[in-house]
Amino acid sequence: MQPLLRRRAALAAGLALAAPAVARAQRPWPDGPIRIVAPFPPGGSADLICRLLQTPLQQSLGVPVVVENRPGASGALGTASVARAAPDGQSFVLVFDTHVVNPALNPTLGFTAKDLRAVMLVATAPMLVATATAKPWATLEAVIAQAKRAPESVSYGTVGIGSLAHLTMERLQDATGCRMVHVPYRGGGPMSAAASSGEVDLAVASVVGLGGQVGTTLRALAQTGEARSPLRPGIPTLIESGVAGVSARAFWGLLAPAGVPDAVIGRFHAALQEALRQPALRQPLESQGVDVVASTPEAFETFLAEQAKIWTAVVREKKISAN
Repeated sequence: MQPLLRRRAALAAGLALAAPAVARAQRPWPDGPIRIVAPFPPGGSADLICRLLQTPLQQSLGVPVVVENRPGASGALGTASVARAAPDGQSFVLVFDTHVVNPALNPTLGFTAKDLRAVMLVATAPMLVATATAKPWATLEAVIAQAKRAPESVSYGTVGIGSLAHLTMERLQDATGCRMVHVPYRGGGPMSAAASSGEVDLAVASVVGLGGQVGTTLRALAQTGEARSPLRPGIPTLIESGVAGVSARAFWGLLAPAGVPDAVIGRFHAALQEALRQPALRQPLESQGVDVVASTPEAFETFLAEQAKIWTAVVREKKISAN
């Protein structure tokens, strides 16, 4: 082949390889339904926040927004489905606090932090420690005293192994010298139902996951924030309940596959900000003590790294694994 013809052939081959990427970058967005994965079962906090976002995002973006519940492995299964999705801006996942420790719990997840990019820290909130109204305990101090007198006689439920609720309770036990039994559930809905029925002694979850049951089937014993919530001034903090130096906040945030273009992330972020300004969305969250954050992608990326450092250390110290 003549040198000129070889150069032309090579150029044509290069253009053919580049064409899909160029087309993807230039394709209008969104060009079809948007999928938001809630990696926990229906009825939990992640599911609730996804469904609160659903309608305002549909109105803003002009396409259907589908909420898909994909529970399992403390949120890792649903997150993996988005990490492996095409980077076309049509798939996102609303992660819960379990996300930052899942790599330490299970090194064979099939994805890493590099497979996802931060979009927004949506909200944070304190957690509650609650018990069924039929249980005898009126204070967390009474529960701790029982667990000291009879180690492992008290059980507590969380949304999964390695959740911030689980790790916070591990720190509580170290701080007080008591021992309890951890019962992991596949999400907030099943866990709160089990606690309300008395199947498990304590429920530990975000105010979103438990707030609706407190005052009816559940009695709140403590909250995990550094200070009492103005919306629940009668519920003491862990520190006030004799658990020195222990506090934590649950969080929810949106991630996308790593290769989604900056322009798409920017448009989706703007739509999220618009949605989170609407009183109809904020009121159900803020009325339960949730702080709507609506961070930048960069701030959320920094937040995730900080949280992973703090809580991965607890996982390794306590030798916690998903198995």
